[in-house]
Amino acid sequence: MKNNFQKHPPPLKLTTENLLQAISVVNRHAKTATNPKFLYRLKQDSLHKLVAEGKAKKIGLHFSNNPKYSQQQSDLLIECQNYTFHLPPCKKDFEELPHLGSLNQSIRNPKSTLSLTQAKKLLSQYTGVKELPTNNPPQQKKYQKPVFKKLGESY
Repeated sequence: MKNNFQKHPPPLKLTTENLLQAISVVNRHAKTATNPKFLYRLKQDSLHKLVAEGKAKKIGLHFSNNPKYSQQQSDLLIECQNYTFHLPPCKKDFEELPHLGSLNQSIRNPKSTLSLTQAKKLLSQYTGVKELPTNNPPQQKKYQKPVFKKLGESY
């Protein structure tokens, strides 16, 4: 008797559409992840590589919705096919790109069916960025019995 279902989905091809879906999934999960720095690095390196390859385009700058320290801040808008993403801009971006004002809240990226694990694998394969294992797994506190002192005794 054969099993008709696989434990792992087949590896994804490095197509632009798959990469964009993976970036979208990573971006959505990064805000609540235990290791957000790695996810944001995957997103940033992937988008920079797509721009360098001519598959994505820097469009302009938007005012950030969540500026640091309540200072006005801008984000770089990158567009590829029907996806848009924001990255921190560099000094050159301010000199070369137009400022587009406030972000349009009605624009959304298409829904993606990839899992976070698939997305991370694909983007790691594309960029060469690897996730470093964390050395300190969360430790459970040992149960300590309560100590009861007689009334009037000090601890």
